[in-house]
Amino acid sequence: MQIIRSALFENIPNIIFGMSTKIGLNREAPFYFNMSMSVGDNEKTVTENRKAFFSKLGLNLGSVVLQKQIHSDIVTLVHDAGKQFESDALITDKPDLGLAISTADCVPVFLYDKSKNVIGAVHSGWRGTAKNITSKTLQLMQKKFGTVPNDLFAFIGPSIAAKNYEVSKEVAQKFDDKYLSKKNNGKYLLDLKMANYDMLINFGIPANQIEVSGLCSFEEKKLLHSYRRDGKKSGRALGIIAMRNL
Repeated sequence: MQIIRSALFENIPNIIFGMSTKIGLNREAPFYFNMSMSVGDNEKTVTENRKAFFSKLGLNLGSVVLQKQIHSDIVTLVHDAGKQFESDALITDKPDLGLAISTADCVPVFLYDKSKNVIGAVHSGWRGTAKNITSKTLQLMQKKFGTVPNDLFAFIGPSIAAKNYEVSKEVAQKFDDKYLSKKNNGKYLLDLKMANYDMLINFGIPANQIEVSGLCSFEEKKLLHSYRRDGKKSGRALGIIAMRNL
């Protein structure tokens, strides 16, 4: 099994973090090591995949929060893993509770407040990014727990690179020009990763406390799931952050 780690979080003793990839349990095409129940994969297989991945992180099925992502700006405070709900960002101050983000091109953002011991996890596709979901997650952490920027650490996980993410003029109009480059066919290339990075910086998080993965989900054909590349045959990865109860 190949798991993507964060160098930033690896240096924080009480943080558990990992992102799954296509590689695990010798799974084969089309879904490979898939974490989603909604792409046509066998549910028993997906459950086995999740159990194996969670176990590698020291977690289990009953200790990971899995939301139904709807490309919204809804941020949910969670205290346990038992409820089913729709949202695209999660926050908790509970130890031994994993927050999971499902991706196959969208930007996953993971947050840790070292002072208040609060974590956050954000799913930010173009809709969520246009609605500033990362900023809204940070603002809710500040409102509910007193989070201040200097105490925050953030990891932006693998997602689709701007050079591979073509969008229509209608979508492009929702973003500042700094995140766009126009193509000859009248469409645009959109840098979602930079837009989310800027939300972290604009909130005041020091740049040396932010890590950005250089991996592009579209280009890493052997390693990462990509809906833009593989369409309905694409599986999904899970990125999980949790706090150890030290």
